Amino acid sequence: MGTATTAAPPPGPLTGFTIGVTATRRREELVALLRRRGARVVEAPTLRIVPLDDDAALRRATERCLAAPLDYVVATTGLGWRGWMSAADGWGLAAGLAAACRGAAVLTRGPKATGAVRASGLAETYSPGSEATGELLRWLLARELAGRRVAVQEHGAPLDGFAAALRDRGAEVIEVPVYRWGPPEDPEAVRRLVELTVRREVHALTFTSAPAIDALLRCADSAGRRAQVLAALGGDVLAACVGPLCARPLLDLGIHAVVPERGRLGALVRTLAERLPARGRVELVSGALRVVLQGDAVVVDDGAVTLPPMLAALLRALAEQPGRVLSRAELLRRVWGSGQADEHAVEAAVARLRGALGAHAGLVRTVPKRGYRLAVG
Repeated sequence: MGTATTAAPPPGPLTGFTIGVTATRRREELVALLRRRGARVVEAPTLRIVPLDDDAALRRATERCLAAPLDYVVATTGLGWRGWMSAADGWGLAAGLAAACRGAAVLTRGPKATGAVRASGLAETYSPGSEATGELLRWLLARELAGRRVAVQEHGAPLDGFAAALRDRGAEVIEVPVYRWGPPEDPEAVRRLVELTVRREVHALTFTSAPAIDALLRCADSAGRRAQVLAALGGDVLAACVGPLCARPLLDLGIHAVVPERGRLGALVRTLAERLPARGRVELVSGALRVVLQGDAVVVDDGAVTLPPMLAALLRALAEQPGRVLSRAELLRRVWGSGQADEHAVEAAVARLRGALGAHAGLVRTVPKRGYRLAVG
């Protein structure tokens, strides 16, 4: 079960919450932002990025772009565009690539891609307000494409349907695979995150790319846990995505994901700091004490005690109807589920909970021959 620990800094808005981070790029920044607000973080990058310098496929695609004039160039992400330009510069191909793009109509998917294109000295011809790849495709399909050459900058995963639709109309499509995704460096960390999600021992999972979601679900598939992971994400475990395109795989499965108004890591963390306490915060009054249950933490007198998940679940069950006596059998059903423990487990857990609460152990009262209640009100 582990032991309770007292947090040294004042409680933050995410104190008591455990959050899984699946990102590879800028993971350290996201983890720091979450911890600064009090969260416990489980790091499990579900993918790794293939280094640009070692990517022969990207160089071959770049050389194809220079072999003949381009008619259209599609920039899907700011990071991917900058990475492509940087790699071309390292190969001595930057000037030729810039000239090829300057002679084409450049399409950008969203403000980040637009900003990167402009920073490279180019101007976009079209950029949809929706940031949807489908809008770019519709714009292209409204043009005569037979014999046209179209370069499509990818990021992380191929845009198979996009390229196929253009080829069906007679276009020559050059797929430019920037920052291709590979398997995770630590598969065991991903498997652990899957199990923590199934057991509801994380309160939220964060995603900064759609391929990261697909990779997590593939890991869950291999462990026979896909249905349980989806059930958790559809209920107790909050899915938080940096943007609507990132959230698309979950939405396609009927799972709601919270998305910040702006696609930035800071905005993602602020959204979590608003949504998680709203889902799992309980405030109680015991005499002169104000007691707050938040995630797996108990906040009393501006100090926080973080409990192991089982003890937190026990305290939350008692807090659902403050002051009401819950029998050992009812607590068994609510916290352990049927057939997993006996009433002695309840007694032992209550003793550990009191020990964890220390000076506030009196919050949990025994009612002889009946059960337990919280001393509130």
